[in-house]
Amino acid sequence: MAKQSPVSIYDESKIKTLSSLEHIRLRTGMYIGRLGDGSNPDDGIYILLKEVVDNAVDEYIMGFGKRIDIAIGEGIVRVRDYGRGIPLGKVIDCVSIINTGAKYNDDVFQFSVGLNGVGTKAVNALSSRFKVTSYRDGAYFEALFERGVLQSKRKGTASEQNGTRIEFLPDEEIFNDFTFNFEYVEKRLWNYAYLNTGLRLYLGDLKIESKNGLLDLLQSEVGENILYPVAHFKGKQLEFAFTHTPTYGETYFSFVNGQHTTDGGAHLSAFREGLLKGVNEFYKKNFNGLDVREGMSGAVAIKLKNPIFESQTKNKLGNAEIRGWVVSEVKSAVVDYLHKNIEVSRLLESKIVQNQKLRTELNAVKKEAKEAAKRIEIKIPSLRDCKYHLQDGKKGEDSTIFLTEGQSAGGSIISSRDVLTQAIFTLKGKPQNVFGRNRTAIYQNEELYNMMMALGIEEEMEQLRYNRIVLATDADVDGFHIRNLLMTFFLNYFEELVVAGHVFILETPLFRVRNKKETRYCYSVKERDRCVAELHDPEVTRFKGLGEISPKEFGQFIGPDMRLVEVNIKSVKNIPETLDFYMGKNTPDRREYIMGNLR
Repeated sequence: MAKQSPVSIYDESKIKTLSSLEHIRLRTGMYIGRLGDGSNPDDGIYILLKEVVDNAVDEYIMGFGKRIDIAIGEGIVRVRDYGRGIPLGKVIDCVSIINTGAKYNDDVFQFSVGLNGVGTKAVNALSSRFKVTSYRDGAYFEALFERGVLQSKRKGTASEQNGTRIEFLPDEEIFNDFTFNFEYVEKRLWNYAYLNTGLRLYLGDLKIESKNGLLDLLQSEVGENILYPVAHFKGKQLEFAFTHTPTYGETYFSFVNGQHTTDGGAHLSAFREGLLKGVNEFYKKNFNGLDVREGMSGAVAIKLKNPIFESQTKNKLGNAEIRGWVVSEVKSAVVDYLHKNIEVSRLLESKIVQNQKLRTELNAVKKEAKEAAKRIEIKIPSLRDCKYHLQDGKKGEDSTIFLTEGQSAGGSIISSRDVLTQAIFTLKGKPQNVFGRNRTAIYQNEELYNMMMALGIEEEMEQLRYNRIVLATDADVDGFHIRNLLMTFFLNYFEELVVAGHVFILETPLFRVRNKKETRYCYSVKERDRCVAELHDPEVTRFKGLGEISPKEFGQFIGPDMRLVEVNIKSVKNIPETLDFYMGKNTPDRREYIMGNLR
């Protein structure tokens, strides 16, 4: 019998039991999703902040403490709430022992996101320094940890108000060279304010407070470019707001117990269904859902005792049993609102009728396009598909489509891609500038039509076939122009894909610096200069296009560690102005801006 190598032997010695601390540090992604360096709003350092602020907000929800102070400086985060304070005898347990907390007790916390008792424990384990202080009725208890291990503790009397103070420094061993983006932090805090009217949050000297909840959120996002005043309803467990804008598609902001569910889920589907039923009941018509919702911007938030999310990062709600009561409550509220606001009902009906007319015209163009495409929905030119798609559950979470320019770039990616989760759509050249054009432009342009069909978004965004749409263009003037044209396409017709965080830009190296012993890839001139100084007798290659990178090299740039920059927007209301400046006909203004910013 052949002797087994030590690696292949599977016996009792190979079985390991990790402590909860070891597990959090070893399998970080299970607890906070991606790591990142702070350049993406979903990076881990913002999740750490969220977990701490969640606890403070839960205190407010239960009626204790109307103020939360947040300070960030030199990477250190400090959060102080004025709630009840953690019971002094359980402070250490509550921030260091998994599955310990009061959120399992409905008498203490009724609507909480952090039901798994992991939140602050993960923050503690992933911080090089973590200090918690609880103040209760003139006494305090303080504990100091390093990477989850208790270093010291003390207690005594204090004159401070009741509440909890947490201070943490994300561990640089895990979050390499991170930086907090205050714009991302501010947006997260505004969401807390919109969802908890009356709560005051202070980010340094900046006061963040909302008096009208989702009404304020929607007005902030869409601005004044609306067809009628924002409709707003607030019940015990459900709140929603909606209006229509002159834009295309539908844009929604959905929340469960304060968690921003960027991929929607059962509550968003039920809201859309209830709104359609309410509209049809009021007008005594049978309008098509597409006509009712085209151009709609909406926000919906619900509170649930036992939310079930379809992923660890809580981006999509799965509680199908809520559909009935959400549909019923939305329908009733919409009917009531339209009866009380006759002018709004007139404007809304006019918008729906206009959408009907446009859809009829569009259907005629669709028919011609599909006939010309010769059953293109079965075989799409320029698409190299992958096996798993977004609808395939967990296997589809990594599904990615790269939009590339030219055959050479496409060839490098095709040869090195993961055929299970990575698809390629190759552009023939520069796509059409669609700024200011209606949807018929898609059907009159073969390449844009093919791209839309490849993505599966012709009818509804929920049919999107890939979790990530990655713009992979050359790092030169033409490549940047193509990137702008693609972003214009998505922002003009499918802005909800951008809002939901599905569109990215692929970063590939600009330089290769190597000698006989070592090869390094550099993404900036600064990185190149550092590598040139560190390597002996280096050879430097400048990559002008993706096609210049060999398939053998390219694989590492689209592998697990690929660098992606999310295309995000501060608010929907800025889109028309931004597109008009960069892609419109204001050539002199644009030229003046470019000349003024040349380096």
